Amino acid sequence: MIEDLPTVEFAFPGPLRDALVAVVLDGTKTATTGLLQDYEIEGEPLPVVGARAAVVDSAGRRVAVIELTEVRVSRLGDVDLDHARDEGEGHDSVAAWRADHEKFWHGADYRGWLGDPGFTVDDDTQVVLERFRLVATH
Repeated sequence: MIEDLPTVEFAFPGPLRDALVAVVLDGTKTATTGLLQDYEIEGEPLPVVGARAAVVDSAGRRVAVIELTEVRVSRLGDVDLDHARDEGEGHDSVAAWRADHEKFWHGADYRGWLGDPGFTVDDDTQVVLERFRLVATH
C-alpha cells in the first residue's frame, strides 16, 4: 500500500515541487538529481535499484508510486544530456539543466536548510543520479 512506502519529495513545497510532481505524474520526468552530501547530512543510505517510494506533493499527499531503475554517483560536471532531458523540465542542454539546479542549490531555501548561506557547487561536487519509472498514481 502507498501508505506503507517511504516518501520522496522533489524540491521544497511550493511551485517548483508542484511542477516537478506534475511531470512525474504525466510520465515526462523519469530522472532526478540530488547532492550526495544530503544523504550524508540526513544519515540516509543511498537509494537502491528496485526500491519504491511514494511521491509527495506540496500539500503532503502521497500522489504516486515510483520505482528506481538506476542509481549512480557522479561528478556534477559529468552529468550528460540524456539525464538532463529525462528530468522532464524541458532542458535542451546540460548548461540549462545545470543553471536551474544551481539556482536551486544556491537558493535561500536550500542554503537555509543546509545552514550555509555561502554554499556553492562546482564540477567536482558529487551528485546522486536516479532514474525511475512511474508505477501508480493516486
